Amino acid sequence: MRKTKTTAAGEVPMTTVPPFDPLTLIRPRRKITGISAILLPFTATGDIDWPAFAAHCVRTADAGLTPAVNMDTGFVNLLTPEQKNAVLDATRSALGGKPFVAGAFVGDVSGAPLDLDGYRGAVAAVVERGGTPVVFQNHGLTALPGGELLAAYDGIGRDCDSFIAFELGTMFAPFGRVYDLDVFRGLLGIRKCVGAKHSSLRREPEWQRLVLRDAVRPDFKVFTGNDLGIDMVMYGSDYLLGLSTFAPDLFARRDAYWCVGDVRFHELNDVLQYLGFLAFRAPVPAYKHAAAMFLKLRGWIGCDATHPRSAARPESDRELLRGIVEQLGLAPV
Repeated sequence: MRKTKTTAAGEVPMTTVPPFDPLTLIRPRRKITGISAILLPFTATGDIDWPAFAAHCVRTADAGLTPAVNMDTGFVNLLTPEQKNAVLDATRSALGGKPFVAGAFVGDVSGAPLDLDGYRGAVAAVVERGGTPVVFQNHGLTALPGGELLAAYDGIGRDCDSFIAFELGTMFAPFGRVYDLDVFRGLLGIRKCVGAKHSSLRREPEWQRLVLRDAVRPDFKVFTGNDLGIDMVMYGSDYLLGLSTFAPDLFARRDAYWCVGDVRFHELNDVLQYLGFLAFRAPVPAYKHAAAMFLKLRGWIGCDATHPRSAARPESDRELLRGIVEQLGLAPV
């Protein structure tokens, strides 16, 4: 899987994946690891709805999924440092020692250099509260060339036992970057990096990562972030999804169906995917408003407002979401 390419520095290794049939990757009856990015709910006055947030963390953990906070679904790039720490404190308090993961993010602007100390501080804030850090991209990090980028990840994770990397398409955030296979292979070589969330919304690069993972480091987790292809779990991906915050109970049921070979997996997955197609259409960041509307329809939050600086969906989506709630056998309020 290693070839070479010619650069100004001469011949350098290049990672490739030989041709493969995706059908050969399907893994029946596999236990799926599910991590769900928690929506941070807001009140009509623009304040964070802390009781609703805590309840959703507990609800998600009780369903058998690991809560993920301070992620894109939690508006991490729009929160102040104080708010991000408050989210971590609220998560620890709500879960009472149960595992969670949390985004380690350092806000910056295009052209800014990497703030390594800032990232290490963000990682420490997560670790101090008992969470596993997810290294969330920013401009300074994604601007680095491959070798420097991998050294940065190594440095960012120096003071924690383990972390999850994250590659994010620009449809989610302007500072996102989907890495080439050379960088991904490099991540496999960082022992403290135990997995990577892949959010390109495309199947082929994720399949390539699964092939490479299986060949190089089988224990490494590829967490799909493909809300338009949630059946990637059939091929060996696990998941860290924003879509699962709409219905952690139903995602857990779907995963259990797959684990025992129950054919009901496919029908439930189809309806959840229909929800994903609606919620994650362009502009993609507005999916968080769809999540808030859906959770309100379920009676799980009292208000479907989102962060004041977040994109919104049209009011007509509300009735479409109500129809999906009914199709899934949930009682709308």
